[in-house]
Amino acid sequence: MKRTFDFVAAALGLAVLWPVLLALVFIIKRGSEGPGIFSQVRVGRDCKPFRCHKLRSMRADTPNVPSHHATAGQITSIGHFIRKTKLDELPQLWNVLKGEMSFVGPRPCLPSQTELVEERQRRGVMTLRPGITGLAQINDIDMSNPIRLAAKDAEYLETHTFLGDFAIIFRTVFRGEGSGDRIR
Repeated sequence: MKRTFDFVAAALGLAVLWPVLLALVFIIKRGSEGPGIFSQVRVGRDCKPFRCHKLRSMRADTPNVPSHHATAGQITSIGHFIRKTKLDELPQLWNVLKGEMSFVGPRPCLPSQTELVEERQRRGVMTLRPGITGLAQINDIDMSNPIRLAAKDAEYLETHTFLGDFAIIFRTVFRGEGSGDRIR
C-alpha cells in the first residue's frame, strides 16, 4: 500500500508541480552559475547507491560534503528560501516515482557518512527506502549526530504505519516541522 501511495502521489505531484519546478530551476540558474537541479550519489535501500535529485541551493563550487559541513556563505540567495520552504526537495518526487525513495523514511546520506551508514545497518534501518521526510526530521535530528539519528530511524522502523506516515507528511508540509540539516 505504501509503494502504491508513493507512486500515485509522486506522479500527481510531478504532474501538478512541474511549472513550479521549472520556474524554480530558471530562478536558480539566473541567480548563480551551475545547474538548477543538483544530483548527488546517496546511500539507498539495502545500501545500494542512487542519484538523489534536489534543487540546487548552494553555489556550484561547494564541496561534495554533508550539509552540516557546509557554511552559510555557500548557500545562494534563493537557496535560503527553497531550503526553508523545503521546495529544494521537489525533484525527489522523481526518485519516489522510480522507487528509489519513499515520501517517508530515513533521509538518504552520502556514502562518505560511514558512521551513519554503519549505525543504520546495525539497527536494520537500511532495509527501508530512504524518504523525503522522516521521523528524525520532524524531531529536529539532523545528520550531524549519526548515532542519535540512527536511533530515531530505528524507532521509525519498529513503529511505522501507513497512517503514521501521513502524520509525518502532515507535520512536515502543513506544520513546517523539520528544519533540515544545520549549516555552519
